[in-house]
Amino acid sequence: MYIHDYFMKITLTILLSFLSVFILCLDSYSLTAGVAKGIITPDISREPIGVFGNKMNKVGRDIYARVLVLNDGFQRIVIVTYDLNCLDVATPILRERLKKELSIPIENFIPLATHNHCAPIQIVPENFEYGRWLAEKIYQLIKEAIDHEIGPVSLEFGFGYVYHLFSLGNAPVDYEVQVLKVVKDDGTPVAILFNHPTHPLQIKEQNDVIDTGHFGYAIEYVEEAFPDTMVLFADACGGNQFTKNMMHAPLPIVQKYGKELADEVIRIAKNKQRSIDGNIVSSFQVIPLSLNKPIPFEDVQRLAFFYPTDIGYIHYPAPERDTNWVRSLFKHYKEKIPFPQKISDMICTDDEFLIENNPDGREFPCRFEESIVVKIGELIFVALQGEVCAPIGMRIKDAFRYEHPIMLFGYMGEHNLYIPTREIVRLDIYQARVIQEQYASPVKWSPTVEDEMVSAVQSQIKDILRKK
Repeated sequence: MYIHDYFMKITLTILLSFLSVFILCLDSYSLTAGVAKGIITPDISREPIGVFGNKMNKVGRDIYARVLVLNDGFQRIVIVTYDLNCLDVATPILRERLKKELSIPIENFIPLATHNHCAPIQIVPENFEYGRWLAEKIYQLIKEAIDHEIGPVSLEFGFGYVYHLFSLGNAPVDYEVQVLKVVKDDGTPVAILFNHPTHPLQIKEQNDVIDTGHFGYAIEYVEEAFPDTMVLFADACGGNQFTKNMMHAPLPIVQKYGKELADEVIRIAKNKQRSIDGNIVSSFQVIPLSLNKPIPFEDVQRLAFFYPTDIGYIHYPAPERDTNWVRSLFKHYKEKIPFPQKISDMICTDDEFLIENNPDGREFPCRFEESIVVKIGELIFVALQGEVCAPIGMRIKDAFRYEHPIMLFGYMGEHNLYIPTREIVRLDIYQARVIQEQYASPVKWSPTVEDEMVSAVQSQIKDILRKK
């Protein structure tokens, strides 16, 4: 009896020792990182359609996709940036392949655009083939980055300001530049990821030329300061913000703004910043933002005198595209289709039309508004779908920045629908009208959209901060 108890105690002690070591290992995370970069310039002989609806038939500078992979030993996040206005067609393809072939869930894949306006746009059928080619190209870059992970690495986060911006919608300006640096044990940088919340500045009168805009020049200037380092840029939440030259300027001005941004990134990156250490936890959600009630049918009938109601939805860049919402409104009334109350009630198709059902039965249909939040140690990393206006981003950052470093991006995933502020909705300016004029929504935004967006993302952040 005593011998049996003795051996039971020894066995239990050994098991507890192994368990303690196991738990200690769970709490000890060592990051590794992988990077990759590839040219995604399209076949120019096909004359792809650009962001401004024009055929592109010249290449001024190549455009790129860049990949940064971070792995804590238990899970991996994949950050992809690309010199495009948005990824669109390639997004659901990549989400499905990464899940099935590499076991990377939707919340661990973060596709981010530079918001480049001098590249093919993904919402016209003529460019869908290019979009599918992009999916394969980016998938191979992701595999390359994973295959070449190195470590251990650590992270540093810092921020500063560049002031060549202005805003629309009676809004304060967000000037913040954020920088995440990945470094080896010897201090050598592996990657630098930075952002700035504004539309890109493009070279004047070159809408037919593939180029990168001032963000691309900023990347090159940072690369010169940090050779052998992967430098990535992705746009932040600046849907209502622009450079002081708006969106087009002569080449020297484009280069000037790129240099100003790069100088601040270099300053931040060359100084020791806040160290980040810890495990990776991520989450994904679709935020059901509210829509307004439809206008009365009597008003719709009056609109029918001025706009065609029987030509269906027209894709970009045809001028009738701006009146797709009238045909959608008429269709809802005529066929007694329930009007959407939330933006998530509708699916966004490849050609940017909002419809009631998933036409392809795809595993990852595009619904607004998607948000991904990743916690890396104490760092909060937020990626929001579409062109989120700056005051929304500022409110999210300011709620956490004094207790946690927080890095915030827009233009994640599919489609650049503007997410407006209450004031922009009240003024009914461009950023508020896009949901109807470009996306064929039969109804406008509710004035509550800003508060709902901020509240949902802040709740998502609070939930992930509670996770270990």
